[in-house]
Amino acid sequence: MKVNSEGVSSSRVFLPQDTHYESLLEFFIQQFPHIDSGEWAARFTAGLVMTIEGVPVAANDAYRPGSHLLYFRRLEREPEIPFELNIVFQDEHIVVADKPHFLPVTPSGLYLQQTALNRLKKQTGIRALSPIHRIDRDTAGLVIFSVNPNERAQYQNLFRDRLVQKVYEAIAPYSEELAKRLPVTYRSRLQESEHFLQMEEVAGEPNTDTLVEITEISKPWARYRLTPGSGKKHQLRCHLNALGIPIKYDQIYPTLTPYQEYELDFSKPLQLLAKEIAFIDPITGNQRHFFSEKILNLNM
Repeated sequence: MKVNSEGVSSSRVFLPQDTHYESLLEFFIQQFPHIDSGEWAARFTAGLVMTIEGVPVAANDAYRPGSHLLYFRRLEREPEIPFELNIVFQDEHIVVADKPHFLPVTPSGLYLQQTALNRLKKQTGIRALSPIHRIDRDTAGLVIFSVNPNERAQYQNLFRDRLVQKVYEAIAPYSEELAKRLPVTYRSRLQESEHFLQMEEVAGEPNTDTLVEITEISKPWARYRLTPGSGKKHQLRCHLNALGIPIKYDQIYPTLTPYQEYELDFSKPLQLLAKEIAFIDPITGNQRHFFSEKILNLNM
């Protein structure tokens, strides 16, 4: 893997021995039929296809079977996220970042350079950096990245085995009726809905659980402390919505609003924050406990 000047990681492709193509462009067009031929031509022109040594190759260069090439994605336009990504801890094993709202953790869709991963690669110079868990683009707060590829699985296993304690904060409507029942552990079964952006609750054995507590009240809003025991997509957003207190400025629950591509409304960030994360480091054996420096304004 190679990282370009913007911190973006490459992909690698092998040129098989048992096939023949008139040029490298022909190979890439045939190998990746879902990508427009004009896009591959543009990548060659921009120097985004290269040898393992990082030397750019041309679209009409000869096909050399048995070799590997690297290639990078190209975006004509990318949304600009004007918020800082802060590092709260770094050693030779992990980097803990405090992510702002709106910034994706990893490249996908319209986002390539404007991601936590690629910003951190540029900031730290660590090419092998990789997230060991994810939070939504809309959510702010703590994300942990592995420094060494051979240690990554050990950190990921902590999440798989539920050995990580995560605490979130959310601003949501105050409900007198619900407040009488809190704290409560809400459980339900979540699955993908017909719309890929939304999850839905269905009948059956619960596969998610969230401890919900109220920590501050400023009517008509309240601050909630959320401790998930599981880690399903949109779990916290779904659970608070099911309790009748959808998170403030949620653009997906209860109502899915049109997806914003480039003209983002930064004035209404989802009021959800990954506030704390704690675990025993599988490499050093040390107790780790990190806190986000971000604060959700109850009266915003």
